[in-house]
Amino acid sequence: MGLMIDHLGIPVTDFDASNKFYKAIFATLGYREGSLYGKAQQFASDSDSVWVEQAAPDQRPTPRHIAFRATDAEQIRRFYQAGLAAGGTDNGAPGPRNYHQGYYAAFVLDPDGNNIEAVIHDYRAE
Repeated sequence: MGLMIDHLGIPVTDFDASNKFYKAIFATLGYREGSLYGKAQQFASDSDSVWVEQAAPDQRPTPRHIAFRATDAEQIRRFYQAGLAAGGTDNGAPGPRNYHQGYYAAFVLDPDGNNIEAVIHDYRAE
């Protein structure tokens, strides 16, 4: 059946700051910039897409944890560095995790406090 999610929207309070952050991290994960509709920017892979969308002025989105698949540990390290350089906050440096054998990830908080993760499940110590 393939991937469970076709596309995902991430509401943000500061579109410009968040768009800068997501452009930086998605470039490291192979997502390309897609359509831009006002203050809604699409980022797409070959099989799915993510929309960064300006939230309504009176809406403060609840922070979420969203994990994106990476291809290898080096891509995760680039994701982490790009996220920090683009205004993100460290929430877990790249490295193995004790969740299960082979789990390797990094976590960066976006400008709204969303916990954005890049992960692989087949890591072997280099």
